[in-house]
Amino acid sequence: MVEILDKIDSVMYYPILIIVMALAGIYFTVLTKGVQIRLFAESVRLLKEPAEDKKNISSLQAMLVSTASRVGTGNIVGVSTAICLGGPGACFWMWIMCIIGASSAFIESTLAQVYKKKNYYGGSYGGPAYYIERALHAPVLSKLFCIFLIATYAVGFNLLCSYNLQSTFEVYSFYNPDITPVIIGCILAAFTGYCLLGGGRRIVRLTGLIVPFMGISYVIISLIVILFNIKSVPAMFVMIFTDAFDFKSIFGGIAGSCMVYGIKRGLYSNEAGVGSAPNASATARVSHPAKQGLVQTLSVYIDTLLLCTATALMCLSSGVERSEAVSGAPYVQNAISTVFGKAGPVFITLSMILFAFTTLLGNLYYVENALVYLNHKKIPSKQFTRYFYIGCSMVVLIGAVIPMNAAWALADITMGGMTLINLPSCMILGKVAIDTLKDYERQRKEGKSPVFYARNIGLSEDELDFWK
Repeated sequence: MVEILDKIDSVMYYPILIIVMALAGIYFTVLTKGVQIRLFAESVRLLKEPAEDKKNISSLQAMLVSTASRVGTGNIVGVSTAICLGGPGACFWMWIMCIIGASSAFIESTLAQVYKKKNYYGGSYGGPAYYIERALHAPVLSKLFCIFLIATYAVGFNLLCSYNLQSTFEVYSFYNPDITPVIIGCILAAFTGYCLLGGGRRIVRLTGLIVPFMGISYVIISLIVILFNIKSVPAMFVMIFTDAFDFKSIFGGIAGSCMVYGIKRGLYSNEAGVGSAPNASATARVSHPAKQGLVQTLSVYIDTLLLCTATALMCLSSGVERSEAVSGAPYVQNAISTVFGKAGPVFITLSMILFAFTTLLGNLYYVENALVYLNHKKIPSKQFTRYFYIGCSMVVLIGAVIPMNAAWALADITMGGMTLINLPSCMILGKVAIDTLKDYERQRKEGKSPVFYARNIGLSEDELDFWK
């Protein structure tokens, strides 16, 4: 079964997904004139804008929910795996796909805002399923997207998240491969199930508290390790760029090359274009859809350019051995131990616990949205929700004991299915998002605080719940 999953994974990413992601990212970058770079300062400014009232979710809160899902075990274990199995050049391809992919993040989140739905309490919800149904008039495709989303975030990612967390305990003397993974899985599953009882708004509050602390502390520790190994930094960058452009190596075994690993693990980490973040983006109450699109580009940068890079540079500058045997958490723990000794692996374990916790909560926040869609836009019954949460907790438990290859392959395949539906849909609907951006920039040039109306870009107000 693992061999079959690996073969599907390899074909899906090369050549299919690599081509689709690159074409979409370049297409959006050109048409928006590099919005992800050109309006970076504007994106930062928008984070300070509060929600229209306390009952609604602000741009910052919605961005933190999507960041909670993006920022996770992939920032540590995913990067380590890419470097150990693909080579140092994987870092370069992560950076490239991050910058290109940020334009896709802008498009998908802007579309989610334009086509969002109004709930009973006056708030909003939405995501790819809604803009695929409303704008493309393809309800079968939107349902298929939701099925892939549930498979990805309730199963694939949570299996992998649980596995990655328990793998950080392998370096400790008390670790028993027959018992320890089960114990860790049970504890993590119990905490996840308990927190899910609070519902969506509780998830927003929790992630709002945990994500900033988690990210900042990890970056600071990484910087300390890099500074202690500052003499190795120039040679490290030479190694990254040399490996990234070793085309003989890349095309000689492309499925396992630094390019493919960099793109796969970069996508797993930042999720740009996958179609997950728009579910959170649609909940924000903003005066213009482009505002949320701009804010979401920052989430991609935070994940990859900040956190993934922190892991990569910390590991490579330390000079510790990288190989398949230490791929994953052990490589990172060995690197941090060069400066912090025995305290290093403990810090990584604590970071992974926080990363895993926020990832699990952020993932299931998205799943709830997909379940509502499949249930004819109605919240599932309390009984169904209770059993569903029990099932999700069992997935977390199983993830702690399955083989590493199976966990990664399942996550890659289900995420790939989402991306192959979402990105082509965004390309078809791209004009709506681009016209929305032009409307935003026009109003900013006129000195106004941008307010969006559907008619400004030729959309029928009768087909939308907002922007009238």
